[in-house]
Amino acid sequence: MLLALCMTACGGSDSGAKPGGGSPGRGALLQSPPQLVSSVVAGDLLLELNAAINQPLLALSGAPLCDIAVYHLEYSTVGAHNEPTTASAALMVPTGLDARCRGDRPILLYAHGTSTDRAFNIANLHDAQNAEGLLLAALFAAQGYIVVAPNYAGYDTSTLGYHAYLNADQQSKDMIDGLTAARLAMPAAGALITRDNGQLFITGYSQGGYVAMATQRAMQAAGIAVTASAPMSGPYALAAFFDAVASGQVDGGAPVFTTLLITGYQRAYGNIYANATDVFEAQYAPGIDSLLPGLLTRGELYAQGKLPQYALFSAMPPDPIYADITPATQPSYLAPVFALGFGSGNLLSNSFRLSYLQDAASHPDGGWPVTTTGAPASGAGFAFRQALVLNDLRNWAPTAPTLLCGGTSDPIVFWLNTQLIQNYWSAHQPAATPFSVLDIDSTPTAADPYGALKTDFSIAKQAVALTAVTQGATDGGATAVFEAYHATLVAPFCLAAVRAFFGSQ
Repeated sequence: MLLALCMTACGGSDSGAKPGGGSPGRGALLQSPPQLVSSVVAGDLLLELNAAINQPLLALSGAPLCDIAVYHLEYSTVGAHNEPTTASAALMVPTGLDARCRGDRPILLYAHGTSTDRAFNIANLHDAQNAEGLLLAALFAAQGYIVVAPNYAGYDTSTLGYHAYLNADQQSKDMIDGLTAARLAMPAAGALITRDNGQLFITGYSQGGYVAMATQRAMQAAGIAVTASAPMSGPYALAAFFDAVASGQVDGGAPVFTTLLITGYQRAYGNIYANATDVFEAQYAPGIDSLLPGLLTRGELYAQGKLPQYALFSAMPPDPIYADITPATQPSYLAPVFALGFGSGNLLSNSFRLSYLQDAASHPDGGWPVTTTGAPASGAGFAFRQALVLNDLRNWAPTAPTLLCGGTSDPIVFWLNTQLIQNYWSAHQPAATPFSVLDIDSTPTAADPYGALKTDFSIAKQAVALTAVTQGATDGGATAVFEAYHATLVAPFCLAAVRAFFGSQ
C-alpha cells in the first residue's frame, strides 16, 4: 500500500522536520505513528512453520515464543549524491506475556539480499516471495528481538528513482537512518511494553551481507556502539570479485547483478559510460539505465529479451590471449557455472571486457589471483574498476565481535570474498579484529559450536540432490544443489548460526 508522506511536522519532535519548513533531516520519521501492517500470533506462525515447505525452518528457529507487531515505517535519507530522498523499513516488535517478549530487548538491524522488484517490501510477511521476512520473524522477532529491516532507497514507497546498489556510503547511511527512524517509531507506535535495551546487532545476507559490513564500518567510524555483527555471504572484496568474473569465473545470475551494479555506479559517479552501448550490447542498451529495480520479474526480463539469463560475456574471447579464460575452468567444481556465463546474446560487450582485463593486468588486485598487499588495486584507471575499488571493503577491521558466515561452494557470491576479507583483517590490526569465520558447508570438528548446524546443512543438501534425482536429474542432483545453494540452503543455516552467535554476546 502506498502511504501518504508527511513532509512537515508530523507528531511533534518525532517528525525530525527542519525549522522553517525545509526537508526533514536524515532519519526523520515521516509518518507518525507508523502503519501497523499485521499482528502475527505465535500460534499462527507455528502453524505456518509446521507446513511441509517450512519444516526445515521450524527446526532451525524453534517454536516461536512471542507474538509480533509488524509495522511499516517511512523515513528520510539520502541518495548517492547526498540528495534528500525517502525510504521505508519493516519494524517487527515482539509482544506477549513471556518475559523474553517484553521489557528491554535487543535490536537486530537487518540488510536484505538483492531484489529486482521495485515494489519489494520486507514488512509484507504474506508475500510468498518474501522468504527473508519470514526468516526474520521466525528466527529473531518471535524469539524476542526487535527487528529493523530497511527496504533500501529506490524500493517500495521510496521517492528515489534508482537504487545505489553495493554503494557502501549510500547504503550504510540508509541503514543508519532506518535505525534512527525505528527508534523514533517505537514509542510512536505505542510499543511501550517492549523497549530498546541498547544492544545493537547487525546482520544481512548476500547484498545485505555487504551492506551489513559497510554499515558496521560506518558506525564504527562514527563512534556508534555495535554489540556484535555477522555479515553473511556478501561480496565484501568487491573489486577482486569482479576481477574474477571478468577473468572468466562468471557467477550464477551475473546479468542481473552486473546490470544493477553498473547502472547504479553510473547514477552515482556519472563516468562509467558516455553511452550505454559503451558497456552493454546494443540489444540491451535501450532503457537499461532504469530497468532495475523494476516491475518485471526475472522470468519476464528473460522472456522479453530485456536481459540474458546467463550469458554475461561472448563465447569469443576479446583477444586470443584470453581464450583459456573464456570461460575459466578452475576451480573445477564451479566450471559448469562459469560456462553458463558465456554464449550468444551476451550482455556486456567484448570491448568492455577487454578494457577491464587490460586494466586488471596493469593494476592487479592485492588479494586475487596472487596475494601481495591483500588490498584492492592501486592506481586502477578504468572507471568501472575505480568504482569497485572505492566500494571494496578491504580497508578497515572491526572492533566489535564479528562472525562471517557462508558456504565454500557458493556459485552466486564466491567464497573468495570471505577468504579475502578474512586475510585482510588477519594482516591488518590483528589485535583489533575479534572475528571468526564459519563455513557452514564444512565438516564438523571436535567441540564445534556449529557442528549440529553443519551436519543438518549436509543433510539438507543431500535431500535437494536426492529429490532432483527422483525427478529425473541425470547429474546426481548437482544442478539442483547449485540452484538452491545460495538462497535456499546457506541462508537459513547461516542465519541460525548468527542467532546463536548473537545469543552468546
